[in-house]
This record gives sequence, structure tokens and C-alpha cells, in this order.
Amino acid sequence: MRVKEILRTATQAWSPAAHHPAYLALGTSAQQLDASFNTTAALEIFEMDFADTSMDMKLRGSLSTTNRFHSLIWVTFDMGVDGSSGRLIGGGENGTLTVYSPDAILSSADDAVIGQSSKHTGPVRALDYNPFQSNLLASGANDSEIYIWDLNNLSNPMTPGTKSQPVEDVCVVAWNKQVQHILASAGPSGRAVVWDLRKNEPIIKISDHSNRMHCSGMLWHPEVATQMILASEDDRQPVIQMWDLRFATSPLKVLENHTRGILSVSWSQADPELLLSSAKDNRILCWNPNTGEVIYELPTVNQWCFDVQWCPRNPALLSAASFDGHISVYTVMGGCLEAQQYSSVDKISGAFDPSDPFGTGQALPPLQVPQPTAAPTIIPPLRTPPKWERRPIGASFTFGGKLVTFDSPRSVQPAPSPQPPRQVHVSQVITEAEFLQRSRELQATLQSGSFISYCHNKISSAPSEAEQDIWRFLLVNFEDEARVKFLRLLGFSKDELEKKVQNSALYAFVLLSGFSAPQCGVSPEVKPSRSFLLNSSLFFSVDTDGLISQALLVGNFEGAVDLCLSDGRYAEAILLSISGGEELLKKTQQRYLNKQTNRLISSVVTQNWTDIVQDCELDNWKEALAALLTYANPEEFAPLCDTLGSRLEAGGTEKRCLQACLCYICSGNIHKLVECWMCVCVCVCVCVCSLNSEVTVQSSVLEEKLIHYANILANQGSLETALSYLPQTSQQVHTHIYTRTHTQIAISTYWPLYQKPLPYTAQTPKFHCPVGSPVVFPPSSLSGPVPPLSSAPGGIVPGSLPGSVPMMPTPPAPGFLPAASLPPLPPSSLPGGPMPMYSGPSGPQGAAPPPLGTAPPPTGTVYPPPGVGYPQGGPGAPGAKTYSQSVPPPPTGNLLTSSGLCLCNRLMCILVKLYLDCLRVEVLQQLPAERVEQKEIPAEHMILKSTFDSLVQRCQLAATDPQTKRKLDDASKRIGSLYDKLRDQLLSPSILSGLHEISRCVSARNYQRALELHTQVVSSSNFSEISAFMPVLKVLMTIGNKLGV
Repeated sequence: MRVKEILRTATQAWSPAAHHPAYLALGTSAQQLDASFNTTAALEIFEMDFADTSMDMKLRGSLSTTNRFHSLIWVTFDMGVDGSSGRLIGGGENGTLTVYSPDAILSSADDAVIGQSSKHTGPVRALDYNPFQSNLLASGANDSEIYIWDLNNLSNPMTPGTKSQPVEDVCVVAWNKQVQHILASAGPSGRAVVWDLRKNEPIIKISDHSNRMHCSGMLWHPEVATQMILASEDDRQPVIQMWDLRFATSPLKVLENHTRGILSVSWSQADPELLLSSAKDNRILCWNPNTGEVIYELPTVNQWCFDVQWCPRNPALLSAASFDGHISVYTVMGGCLEAQQYSSVDKISGAFDPSDPFGTGQALPPLQVPQPTAAPTIIPPLRTPPKWERRPIGASFTFGGKLVTFDSPRSVQPAPSPQPPRQVHVSQVITEAEFLQRSRELQATLQSGSFISYCHNKISSAPSEAEQDIWRFLLVNFEDEARVKFLRLLGFSKDELEKKVQNSALYAFVLLSGFSAPQCGVSPEVKPSRSFLLNSSLFFSVDTDGLISQALLVGNFEGAVDLCLSDGRYAEAILLSISGGEELLKKTQQRYLNKQTNRLISSVVTQNWTDIVQDCELDNWKEALAALLTYANPEEFAPLCDTLGSRLEAGGTEKRCLQACLCYICSGNIHKLVECWMCVCVCVCVCVCSLNSEVTVQSSVLEEKLIHYANILANQGSLETALSYLPQTSQQVHTHIYTRTHTQIAISTYWPLYQKPLPYTAQTPKFHCPVGSPVVFPPSSLSGPVPPLSSAPGGIVPGSLPGSVPMMPTPPAPGFLPAASLPPLPPSSLPGGPMPMYSGPSGPQGAAPPPLGTAPPPTGTVYPPPGVGYPQGGPGAPGAKTYSQSVPPPPTGNLLTSSGLCLCNRLMCILVKLYLDCLRVEVLQQLPAERVEQKEIPAEHMILKSTFDSLVQRCQLAATDPQTKRKLDDASKRIGSLYDKLRDQLLSPSILSGLHEISRCVSARNYQRALELHTQVVSSSNFSEISAFMPVLKVLMTIGNKLGV
């Protein structure tokens, strides 16, 4: 496309590439006249100012000359020295060689002519300078005259050798672009001579055997030293011949597309694959000399262009000088001609005086420019990007931590040789090697189930004592007797306490017997208090005893109890209150406890642990947690631990946060644990979430951490592992991760992963454990087959016979079992306080649990009081009040069933899942029922629903493997996404057609054909439309084919 234009008939020369801005020097062309027959000559310099949108070029300097020019070049000699712009050298029509200073012409100075020589006897038609030594200049004229000039001294030029014979005009000279001492010349006869200036003789002559080659141009290859082109001006042979001096017997390649003789050629120094040629057929073509094809044609006017040149500064520009007196500047990058059309109209309008152009006294009417009816003309660019627009190298990071790079190795081989292939390298960039190693260890642990050894390794490698405590508490979740071990970690051991009590009692007995402790081998580890050693008999006043006796005689138990309490006789008050009924016993206990300063005793008796948790000193958190582990009921244990953890977390210090983490671990509150511990150790938080892999992600913080963890894994290349950590219901995951798999590469890479069935997420139904039976989990939540429960001899299951005593249930890990699944606990059959750390039943009845399905005892069962054998006051006394024991025994810390079954290593994960499922069911049951109206599936697609539902039912009836049943349960739910899309009519006709074909194959039991159709639909459809149900269909058809249904 033409971008600039000027009206001149001149030879042209561009400023060197290093010169800024780009200038175009024009010298009046010899042997050409304009319409006015003007014979003056000038040398002008124009600036290429693209900030100006007009077509005109700005004239920056002009110099009148005595002769016109056959040739003109701008060399880099002395360029940059004192701000010099180089030298302009012109070959005159009278044999004069003149050297000009561009700076003097631009500044209109008088000393513009630096040197001049008239050595040549005829017109100087050829000029070229040495690209390696800018002071060396070659010129050619008539009679085979060739001179080598030194711009430092023009007085004594040299010749490359003896004149070539026969003598002819030299129309072109050219220096080799790779070898500095090689020069070539050519004449109208079509013969080219290559000179070696070291030897001052020609080394090879090239000529066409047809003898019709009239040479008008010759150029060396910009990169290959042995190749050159010759252009023919003869209309009978308008070709461009490419020669290789190594095979000089015939042209290497002939470029034929012009219909008349070629006048000028120019080879781009920025891209060797761009060669310009102008010919008498009014065409300017751009060739790819390597392939011989025309890759671009410039839109020109109907006039010959006798000179074309590439701009060294801007490789996309070129200038063309035509015989109609126009110098035009074009770009090969394309553009729009709309601005040029309006500029022509403006020139025509400006040529007339609008006031009175013809002297008639009337002004011209305003110019009516017709609006263009067609769209502006768009000039396309080159078909292939030029070399300066190509990236020599490139790199880009892609999804999954991949780095894609490419390079373009430069080839210096001749054109006939095959170009080296361009390679694209895909490499995996790993910046977190240690992180990946920890991730692999965690993944291996999750697959093998060796959680205990993993926690032991973390304990040994933990940098601080606080982190070691965290991992010790996590380790307990995968071991038996969790509560006992939690107490032991807190510093409270039942065995040690019993030893201390026995030692203390023995020490007191020795002292009372008159022996010394060392003589009996007793170590006074804990000295008993003095009150323990004194005689228990006390002094009572006669008045108080008399009043108590009178109250008992009349059956006034409340009065007797009040007298005992006022006199400090608490033991008698408690014993009398037992005979007075449950209500009196509670009042007596409360009045006694109100006088005590030890609140632990009060909480143990009243089972009110809320006050202890809410009001205890934070420094005594271990004691509070130990009390909860010992006495708290399973349904209250988790909330109380969470409350204690919240108080510790509110402390704000790192130490308090770590202590709160221990409370959350005991309660099994994974979400609070992650939120509290997030700022302490993110990696371990992720490990905790991973070890409890079946916890439904409901916390935004936990979800964000899992997504962040999966993103890091994906960036490090662990894509399969990363997908396993993504929450299934996270909208952020679907927008951030899954939408990046829309390309064909991602589909082919991760499609097998979507074919895998998702983890079992069905809600676990509520179930009841009979008293004395172990906690039974659904088969879907266990990682292996469940061994059958043992039974008593003879097939009689203990606990099923009438009158059998129910056994104490074995509770799970603290805080993880929902309250709905626990049976009511019967009161203790022993009088007195609660029994800490209940160790389970003994005797033959505890040998095996009752069978599944045994109903739990009714919640309203009334047990006889322990003091039923004592008379309550004698004759005339009021009837005793029936009551049930108010203090249940603390739950046991043993996690084994009575039959000795060990829970698997993933017990904690299973309990968490059961807990969350039960909570979810309870919340859903509490929500008000809403009527949801669904659209009907169109009648033409009902066959799809009936076919696939029938396939699910047949597979469920035939499946015996628990894993297959889980897959079918999951598939029966996920197939609903297909029915939703059918109701909303969101599927394309091609997908619907494929589904109907699959349905017909399934009905005919032709599962192989159905799977082939499935593959075709997946490969030809949009992945986002079918990703929700196509993997489910494949699982169903695969199972159906396997089961033969």
C-alpha cells in the first residue's frame, strides 16, 4: 500500500539503517525531461514523517548541482563521527563522481561538496560501497571501466584487473555481503564477472547460454556468499536467474512471472526471503527466492518503475521511482486506501480559488463530495510474516506447570538444502521440589493407609514441641482407646493415679501401725493429709442429736437433713437424703456443693461441665480437657471441646492457638482446626484435611486451602493428585480449574480421570446400636470387608434372650459419633458417685454383641433405686419416691468392640463422614418442606430415561461386589444431570441423536457398540455440555457389559 508520494523524476537513495529519522535522497535523473523541458539539476533530501497523515514528504534540504545523476548511494562513511550522517555519492552523466555531505545539505551550508573526480570517460551508471570497509567504493561506467575508490583520497583509484572483453558498458557493480574482497560486475550482454581484489583478476564469469540475457540488475544473496541473482531487461526473456558459483554451468533457479523486461531488483537485507522486482509490465512483485513464488504484488499505476529499493531503517517500506515523475513509498504490511481517496479530492479542490476563479464575480458553490457507497479498500499484507516480525524464540507457561519453548536455529546452508525443522519443547517446571516430595509422601500414605507411621515420621521431624503435640494428638485418632491416650498426653494417667492412691493408703496404714516407711519398703511419694489419718469419730452435741432423732421419728427427712447440714455433718445429711427421695437428694447435694471451693467435685456430681469450660482459667485448660475426656457424655463432648478451644483461640497468642488446635482435634472439628491452625502451619492443615479425606468440605477456609493446595500440585505437574483434592461442589473450582480444560489437549489428558466414579457421597442412613453391641458402620464407609460378628455357642446370640442384661455400648472416638446414633444409657446399678473410665462388661454376657437389628431399650425405662432395701423412716413414714440415678457413669475409652474387632486405620475418616452425614440429615429434616416443580422431560426423550433407569436397576439386582454397588448408587444419582438437561432442553441435536443411538444399543444389550458411539459423541461435542453425565453413562455401560445384564 502506498503511504507517501512526491512528484519528482529522480534517482533515489535511502539513508543508512543506523540513521534516524529515515531520509530519502533524490537526485535529478539523467536523460529524462519533464513537460517544461527543464534542464536544471538538484539533490534533495526528504524526511519520512509518518506522524503526518498526508501523502506528502517533508523537504529537509536541497542543493543545486551542475549535472544530473545516473546513480546515487548513501554510505555510512564517517557516520557518527561528530554527529555526521555519512556521505552521499552521485554518479553524473558526464563521468563525474561527486561526494556530498548530507549534513551540509540539511543545514544549507556552502561546503556541501566534499570531493569530486572525473576519472571516468562516460556516464557513471553503477555505484556500490563495501559493507565491511565503508571507505571503499566501486563505480562502473562505459568501456568496461571499473574503479575502486578510497573516500579518504579520491585522486588515485584502483582497478580490479584488466578490462573484460569484449568491452561494454558496466550497468551494475555489487560487493559480496559475506566476503569483503569479492566484487561482481555485469553489463547489458548478460555476462557477469566476479573479481577477487586480492589477486586483481576475475575468478569466474557467468553468462546465459541463450544469449538473450540483457542484464539490468545484479545482487548478491544477503546470507549465502556463493549465490547471486541476475535480472533480464529483454522482453523475450523477462526472468530473474539465481546462480550458485559452485554450480555455475546453469542457473540454480529461474523466477518467471513478469511478462516484459525487468528494470530493477532489490533484495531485502532484513529478510532474505523477500526480493523486489519492477518491470515494463507496470508490476512490482515481491518474490520468495527460495521457493520461486510471488508472495505479494504492490498496487501500482500504469507506468514503468525504473528503480525500486528497500528502506534500510524500516524493513517494511520500499520506494519506487517511475517514469511518470512520481516517487512513491509503499508498505508491504497492508492498510486502508480511504484516507488516500479523500486526500486526492482535497488536492483537486485546493487547485481552484473558491472566491472568484474565473473572474465572473461569482464564487464557486461548496464542493459536493459524493459519499463512498462501497467499503474502503483494504490492502492485505504479505501472505507470510516477514522475518523481522517473527519471534526468533519464545516461551509460555501453560496449565499444569508446563513450559513451552521454541527457537529458530539460523541456517547458513544454501537454499537447495533442507531447512532444519523448528522444534517446540515442552518441559515440566518444578519450583517446589520439597513440596512435591511431601505431597508424594502424603499421597502414598492415603493409598496405603499407613497413617500411624506417617504421624510418627511427622513427630520425629517436627521442628517444635508444639507441632509434635499436634501430631501426637492426630496419631491417637488412628489408635485404639483414644480417650485414654488423650488423657495420657495431657499428663493424666489412670494407672499412675491408681499406684499413687495405693501407695498413699499403704503409707497411712504403716504409720498407723507404728512402723517406719523404709522398713516396709514403702516410698512416701504422696504423703496423706492429716485428716486422712485422724479417727473418724467426732463430737456431737446432745441437743442436735435429739432434734435429729425427733425429726426422724416423725418422718421429717428434710428437717433432719437441714440440722445435719447446719451442724456440718454432711455424711449423715447425704445418707438421710437418700432415704428421703430423689428430689431431697438433689437439694442436699446442691447445698453441700455450694459450700465447697473445689468446683471439679460439683461438676462431677451434677454433670454440669459447661461452667467448668466457660469459667476456668485458661492456664488450667489441660485439666478442663482431661475432665471432659473422662466424664463428658458423647453428645456433649464435641461442643464442650469446641467451646474450650474457642476460648483458647480468643486468647490471640500463638501458644493459645496451638492449645485450641488440640481441643479441636479431640472434638473432631476439622473445620475449626484448619481455621485456627491456618496461620501456624498450612502444610499440616492440608495433611489433616487429607487424612480425613471423607470430610465434606463445608468451610470456606478449608475449601480455599484445598483449592490452593491443588493449584500448587497442578502447577508442579501432579495433575491427578491435584484433582483428587478438589471439592466437588465448589463454584470457585469450576470457574478456576475445570474451565481451563476446554481445549482438546486438556480433554485428552484428563478425560480418563472424569471416567472414574466419584467418591461415595450418599447420605448414610441413621441406625441404632442396641445396648451392648458395637457401633456398626455401613459397608460403604469401610475400606475393606467387615468380618462377621461372633455368636454364642449353639447359635444363641447373647442379649436376645429374655431377661438378659444389656451391655454398655462401646463409644467411638470423642466427638465424632452423632448423638442420634447413641442408645440411652441406663443408670448405674451401684450406689455412690460415678465410675470413671468404665472398662466395659465382663462375664459370659460380654463375650459377643447382639445381632444387628436388635431394638434399643426404651428411653423411659425406670430402674429401682440402689437403696430399695432400706426402710424409709419406719412406721408412719411417708412413701419413698421412685427416682433414677442422676449421675451416669463416664463413657469408656476403649474403641474395641466386645468381640475384639479392631477398627481400621481410617476410623477417624469414617466417623467424620458419619457425623457430617447425620448432621446434614438432621438439618434437612428441620428445614421446611418446599414444593419444587420440575419440568417434564419431552415425550420424544422419555425413552432415554426409561432405558438408562432400567439399566441401573438391572445392574443393581445383579451386582454382588460392594464396590460395584457403590458405583451404581453414585451413578443413579449423577444420571439425574442428564434428565435435568433434557428437561431444560440444553443439549444440541447432535448430542441428542448420539444419546438415542446409545439408548437403542443398550436396549439391544449391544454394549460394545454403545461404548463406541459414546466415544464418538465425546470426541465431537463440547466438553462442558456432556461432562456431567457422559462419564456416568460409560460407567453404567461398562458395568452392564461386565455383569451381562
